[in-house]
Amino acid sequence: MVQKFQSPVRVYKYPFELVMKAYECRFPKCPQMPIVLDCEIIKDEVLENGAKRNTSRRCKLAVDAPYIFKKLIGVDFVYFLQHNYLDLANRTLNIEAVNESFSSRIEIFERCRYYAHPDNPEWTCFDQTATLDIKNFFGFEHSMEKMGMKQYTQTTLKGKEIIEFFINKLESEGVTVVERWMPPADAPSTPTTREPSEEPAQQNNIKDDERRRSSHDVLLDGDFIAKNLGTLTPMQASKLLELRKMLNGDEDLEEMPSYQTILRFLTARDWHVSQAFTMLKDSLKWRKEHNIDSLVKEYKAPAVVVNHFPGGWHHHDKDGRPIYILRLGHMDVKGLLKSIGTEGLLKLTLHICEEGMERIKESAEKLGQPILSWCMLVDLEGLSMRHLWRPGVKALLNIIETVERNYPETMGRVLVVRAPRVFPIAWTIVSAFIHENTRSKFLFYGGPDCLHMKDGLEQYIDSEIIPDFLGGPCKTLIHEGGLVPKTLYKMNSLEEEDDGEEQENKKVLEAAGGALMHEHRSLYKTVELRTGYIHEVIIPNQDPKSVLTWDFDVMRSDLHFTLYRATKELPSKIDTAVSIFDMSDFVEGEHYFKEEPTLICRHRESVQGSHVMHHTHTYIMQWFSPSSGPEGPAQLNFFYEVLSSANYKGSMTSLQSGFSSSSAASSCQSR
Repeated sequence: MVQKFQSPVRVYKYPFELVMKAYECRFPKCPQMPIVLDCEIIKDEVLENGAKRNTSRRCKLAVDAPYIFKKLIGVDFVYFLQHNYLDLANRTLNIEAVNESFSSRIEIFERCRYYAHPDNPEWTCFDQTATLDIKNFFGFEHSMEKMGMKQYTQTTLKGKEIIEFFINKLESEGVTVVERWMPPADAPSTPTTREPSEEPAQQNNIKDDERRRSSHDVLLDGDFIAKNLGTLTPMQASKLLELRKMLNGDEDLEEMPSYQTILRFLTARDWHVSQAFTMLKDSLKWRKEHNIDSLVKEYKAPAVVVNHFPGGWHHHDKDGRPIYILRLGHMDVKGLLKSIGTEGLLKLTLHICEEGMERIKESAEKLGQPILSWCMLVDLEGLSMRHLWRPGVKALLNIIETVERNYPETMGRVLVVRAPRVFPIAWTIVSAFIHENTRSKFLFYGGPDCLHMKDGLEQYIDSEIIPDFLGGPCKTLIHEGGLVPKTLYKMNSLEEEDDGEEQENKKVLEAAGGALMHEHRSLYKTVELRTGYIHEVIIPNQDPKSVLTWDFDVMRSDLHFTLYRATKELPSKIDTAVSIFDMSDFVEGEHYFKEEPTLICRHRESVQGSHVMHHTHTYIMQWFSPSSGPEGPAQLNFFYEVLSSANYKGSMTSLQSGFSSSSAASSCQSR
């Protein structure tokens, strides 16, 4: 197993010569590095009139490992060989270190470099790489890998601290300036050389360098990371540099992405460099093919979006993230899709994402701190089955997939407010398509009041900018949404598809008669009930405190809906006109109980509800058709889901405040 490590560039705001003098103070040992027990010089030579100095040391290091581990391998310390190549003329120091102990079982190779800052000759840069190749180590290969990673992280963090310590010590001794090396007056002139690794970039690939150079082509030092990227571990910074170098070696890359962009893709792929490289390359190709870079300037929102899309930007949260508000419950999904189509809705979403990226950058520059994502506030008041219309769900999943692929880790927090009882159904459907990292950023607020509760909105948003529709003092410029006039519909294919399906339902009903049920695009089921007929769904429950959720539409006539719980074993049912409870000796209050009071559901109503199933009994959802209207039998379009008690307590904890253990189903008009 081979592990590679790479540290970000570290900048010392001191001249190279002073840093070198401080560096020499570290030997043969220093209190800041107790692991180094001693260093013996085994070779030291000065070349080219003092311009170069090559020094080799044999260093004795304590084994930083548990006592039992040291006993098992039989050593308390190990030896390393360090080779220093100092070039005072070019102001560079290259350091190579390899392990002498256990070299046949494990190979450790470290390369460090000190050099004058390319833009400020009075500063000094430092970078560091290392490889750990464990071939066979007494069966402790994995332990050695972990210890190697730990040791690298510790030495990387201490390195700058040690140099700073000795510079301060030199200053206390009166040494603040070290003269640069100058060749003796009588020495023959020697042309200065550049490091081989720099020659191709500066001579053979100058055009490529200029093509890729951008405002992001900066040194990745500690100050830059703290100001622009936030907190990164040495290992994460190493991965970031590794991916940056892979991109720099890609001949097809026209412009180097920012470190912020590279960091987002790395995080999205759990710091797997090769996976992040592939994902980022695919995204850059997609951006070029779809001309995404010009979307913000060229996109013109259609009139139907301007007048009926309930979303917009609204100030910043307490962490400095731009806030985007979407009043999803007020959004006419079907109307917008039929007016601008799936591609139009996707283009609108991409425009919002691009605006978000610009606002993130502006906020970071204004605050002088790392802002890498935006915040979304989603108002679900009014959410109902119409939002789960099949073409609408399909379009939403397509949008989620596109955004996840090309804008990873741009959503810092999602505040979902006024989540109704139907929300667990919608979340069950949609959450499976959202990346786990993004799902963890959702915070849910059930019930009408999301302000005056523990961990309410004011924990994340300043009280003075909370929108007025949530009870705050701040007015927004966000449209209320509302129905899109059918005169604006352009996407007839979606309407024809729905109409065709309904006609097919009627044909089958005429042939079969009575109550008919069939799958509705694998998500909802449709049942048609003649006068006096009953449809019942039986749900055995073995998970106390699991949650039963339902969502249904009533078409062409009225229906009565009731939720029952049976403690007695249920008989088989054949006659669709008769209830299970009418088929044998069932007594209400003894063998079965009404868990939800009967709800009269009117024509064209959409009904959502949920119920906490406290008992390990059988639950029965029942719909009864008292009479059919002139348009024919009543039609029921329904969906139900059982959320396990573990899932309900985990991802839905904050929704519980909006539910009672046995509350009546809520209903709202469908469009």
